[in-house]
Amino acid sequence: MSGATYKIFRKDRSFRQRLFEPPAVGKMSLLANLVAWAILLFWSLFVLFPIYWVVITAFKDAATVNNGPFFIPFVDFQPTLKGWTAQFATDPYCDAYSVGRQLVLLVYNLFVFILSPIIKIEKMEPQICKVYLAYMNSFVISIGATALCIAVGSMAAYALARISYKPKFGNIVMFVLLALSAIVGSNYFDVHWAISGSVALALFYLLARTLGRRFKSTLGNDDILFWIVSQRILPPIVVIIPVYMMFQSVRMIDTHFALIIVYAVANLPIVVWLMHDFFANLPVELEESAQLDGSSRFEIFWDIVLPLTRPGLAATTLLTLILNWNEYLFAIFLTTARAQTMPIMVAAKNTGERGILWWEMCAIIMIMILPVIVMAVVLQRYIARGVLLGAVKG
Repeated sequence: MSGATYKIFRKDRSFRQRLFEPPAVGKMSLLANLVAWAILLFWSLFVLFPIYWVVITAFKDAATVNNGPFFIPFVDFQPTLKGWTAQFATDPYCDAYSVGRQLVLLVYNLFVFILSPIIKIEKMEPQICKVYLAYMNSFVISIGATALCIAVGSMAAYALARISYKPKFGNIVMFVLLALSAIVGSNYFDVHWAISGSVALALFYLLARTLGRRFKSTLGNDDILFWIVSQRILPPIVVIIPVYMMFQSVRMIDTHFALIIVYAVANLPIVVWLMHDFFANLPVELEESAQLDGSSRFEIFWDIVLPLTRPGLAATTLLTLILNWNEYLFAIFLTTARAQTMPIMVAAKNTGERGILWWEMCAIIMIMILPVIVMAVVLQRYIARGVLLGAVKG
């Protein structure tokens, strides 16, 4: 294109088109660059300001918080550590002597656990600092629930992506009715749950072998996947009372294991939903070649499929960990003292007689968000690739 032709062509274009016209292929125009940077700057301020507000509020005292908005440390207000020291000053078990005694008793109880099969020793329960206890509870419960959820969910997603299931609808209805009958017999007719469950399973096996052949309508993998994902749509508050009664009947209220099971079940649909797309988009020829070499289905899943979906697995793991770490509703119903998590401690700062203790609440929030930030930084490379792959394949 000659210079004169280009000028005529440029003249025919509108002013808006010429403003955003790139100077060369693969480059953005100056105005488009400015607009993009302005949007990114605004979005960064929008996202980072709540975190900045939490950080500066954690270093304020009651007078500074209540007297108005102050945003610049050492200019608007003088930073203080009262919000941090209050976490330990109000807890009689957070001084140096108590913390040392707690550590000694923890080591002692570890030896008791090891030597208990040989000699009879009574363990001693240490009175643990509340902040430390809640932090360790959140850590243990979140890691345990995430590991269980990822292990079960990824295998379920792989099975739904590669194996064709055709369960008969009549058998499913029959199984549900027999399960309900077992529950009713156990609760209202004083039948032991093991006996009622065994009888129900035996009846289901016999009926499925005899009447099951007459049922024609079947479900597919998409129906099963939709049913699993639909469990997440159900609001948790709907099932909290039955879940509470179930764990109360087996005496598992205020235990780590109860929260690990509940969190894993609650977030299992998300893992299945996200990982199913990654597994379904892998070329099946790789797995067929491994099968010809004699690999089992689990060896294919462990040695070939999981390494290829590592970015998606990392993104799903971080998302599940964040959901488990921040969960509040199940924790407030299923815990009382020993298994309370960090969200309960944060909410407790909003229910005291002194009003909302923003400075103490923000100090706890800073401690609470630290592991998630560290894990996001560590997995950043995999998360970016996983999100992009999901966007393209979705």
